[in-house]
Amino acid sequence: MVGLISAVPFEAEFLLEAIRGKRGKDRQFMTGVAAGKEAVFTCSGVGIANASRATALLAERFRPRLIVVFGIAGAYPASGLKRGDVAAAESEVYADCGAVRGGKFIGFREMGFPLLRRGKMEYFNEFPMDKTLLKKAGRLFPGLRTGIFLTVCAASRDRKRALALERLYGGITENMEGAAAAHAAVASGIPALEIRGISNMAGEPPALWDKETAALNCQKAVIELLKVL
Repeated sequence: MVGLISAVPFEAEFLLEAIRGKRGKDRQFMTGVAAGKEAVFTCSGVGIANASRATALLAERFRPRLIVVFGIAGAYPASGLKRGDVAAAESEVYADCGAVRGGKFIGFREMGFPLLRRGKMEYFNEFPMDKTLLKKAGRLFPGLRTGIFLTVCAASRDRKRALALERLYGGITENMEGAAAAHAAVASGIPALEIRGISNMAGEPPALWDKETAALNCQKAVIELLKVL
């Protein structure tokens, strides 16, 4: 079984139409067959707390063999991404969680507080996506842009903040759930992949966003990926 997670309903409407034999009265957990694969979908809600809870519950109740997180995102200026493009995460970073001293951001590694210990590994602000799944996505979509995704509690609504985060981490996109979902997946020992459609350039006002195209293109990519995952 494959686990599917989006933050809000409109990010999943097209994909849900493609799921056959849907079971489940609401979108907390909906099961069925997507692109020939048994799947379970949940709509987490916005933000890291919701994403963490939804991913952990999905992992515990259904034990999927992999989890795909999908939705929309803002692209940072140097990424080369534009509205309507689709990108995949190599890793996810809690970009504004930590401390600030003298105007400088301090992450959990510098503070000495790992967010997760699993075996011999310690995880701080950054959580990796599964390399095997990422390679499959790259083979299916030659030229697919991949890189570091940044998860924020406070979305960038001006160019200055967006540029500051881009410089600090070298991130290519900004969202509000991915790191929490990756964190919960790693903690559960389940491989995860994150795919996002670009709705805007980070820092732009919402009036300039194209959420519909970004969400549709992302879902089409997820459906194609399910055929090979």
